[in-house]
Amino acid sequence: MTTVRRLRQLEAGSLPILVGLVLLWAVFASQNANFLSARNLTNLVLQIAAMGTMSVGVVLVLLLGEVDLSVGAVSGLSAAVLGVLNVERGMGPVPSLLADVATGAVLGLFQGLWFSRFRVPSFVVTLAGLLAWHGALLRVLGTTGTLNLYDPTIVGLTSVFLPPWLGWTLGAVSLGVLVLGHVRLGGRRARAGLPPISGRAVASRIAAPGVFVPAAIALLNSDRGVPLALLLLLAFVVGLDLVIRRTRFGRHVLAVGGNAEAARRSGIRADALRVAVFGLAGALAACGGILAASRLLAVNQSSGSGEVLLNAIAAAVIGGTSLFGGRGTVWSALTGALVIGSISNGMDLLALPSSEKFMVTGGALLVAVTIDAVARRGKTL
Repeated sequence: MTTVRRLRQLEAGSLPILVGLVLLWAVFASQNANFLSARNLTNLVLQIAAMGTMSVGVVLVLLLGEVDLSVGAVSGLSAAVLGVLNVERGMGPVPSLLADVATGAVLGLFQGLWFSRFRVPSFVVTLAGLLAWHGALLRVLGTTGTLNLYDPTIVGLTSVFLPPWLGWTLGAVSLGVLVLGHVRLGGRRARAGLPPISGRAVASRIAAPGVFVPAAIALLNSDRGVPLALLLLLAFVVGLDLVIRRTRFGRHVLAVGGNAEAARRSGIRADALRVAVFGLAGALAACGGILAASRLLAVNQSSGSGEVLLNAIAAAVIGGTSLFGGRGTVWSALTGALVIGSISNGMDLLALPSSEKFMVTGGALLVAVTIDAVARRGKTL
């Protein structure tokens, strides 16, 4: 009975998503041996970098119990600002990149202020933003339509690969930090008089990264090396995960998402928190737009449109972030992006039509939302 209750409440965490991802890879590999090749998996990492970055911002908004429908349009408009400043105005890459991120942050802050001040649902405010920012994108690009990017710094964000020795060094450092973190956690629990974490639990937490990280580095090094874009995505995921789990700001986000009225009564400034989260989501959408433009070597009138928004939201939800707020992790952006990217990549290798790709992705999203609803209901029983 305990096992059933844990499954209903989804206490397994990311395990179901990871198991599903393994099964998905097994199916595609059985149909096309090239799917698990080093070159294709490297391409998969590059394909999900932009979507995963935008999805990190979506996760923050969902944890707050809100929704942002403008992330795709914000990414496109910010990338257009980058292209105009760098290509047409001759501005250097660093100021252009900073202007891109600032544009996204300002748009996010504006939307957060609007719905917090006037109590307009975030769904409506960001839907209006989706339309308005896409129109602004067309205005910024003007009659040019497309701007090709040539700056090596901007283009290098998705075309630079680390030398093998540096990839191994970073992998060793990351595993060392993980082990050190568990040692420090054990020390803090001892000083607080709490029972120690069992050796089996610690080993299980370290074993998976200890196997996966070296295997991933070896695989990527057998092709072109660890992509810089992957490091950027991981930096966003790890950094925001620490913010949510280890800071007062993160605890307040979860509190407001779990019960906004109770959080307000406890003294949390919910409105200021919402504005800050939407500002962060806008900045992350702009960073995703940078990676997308870098990979495509251009900014055009369709940047940030199409399935960009839906994939960013679907990745967060499929990865395990609750639509009801207050439950989920930033890592769900990465796992969800891997699921969606794998579906797209695998079906492209099998030369299946886009119609089937959309249907499979929609089915995966429906299953994820259903699991979330069942888990939420199970907690009330």
